[in-house]
Amino acid sequence: MSESESGPSVLFVCAHNAGRSQIAAAFLEELAGDRVRVRSAGPEPGERVNPVVVQAMSEVGIDLTGHIPKQLTDAAVYESAVVVTTSGPDAVTVTKGQRHEDWPVEDVAGKDLEAVRAIRDDIRARVGHLAAHLLPAAE
Repeated sequence: MSESESGPSVLFVCAHNAGRSQIAAAFLEELAGDRVRVRSAGPEPGERVNPVVVQAMSEVGIDLTGHIPKQLTDAAVYESAVVVTTSGPDAVTVTKGQRHEDWPVEDVAGKDLEAVRAIRDDIRARVGHLAAHLLPAAE
């Protein structure tokens, strides 16, 4: 488990890395900038980020069109100080000393834009709470 020079590393995991974990990673990158190393992955990565997710995120000024789902690896889990799962805690095995959170967030697969917006907003709130605990307060 490691923390980069710029701060902790956070890994977001969902089944296909095509929706929830992509949303969460994008919001944390926006909030934290280079103060946190942010990654996302999935045990069964999809071929592309869900197009409805791309559309919902574009509405809040975040472009996910170039993002590609990534394979979850043991190394990515081990190298992360914080691991957040949205597909259930069994998706990863965390090691002693790592912080693990499981967010019971509804899957975006097969959902319309209105439903994905609600999921996006739920994830945004959760990421804001996580960021508040990870990042030092502004002086």
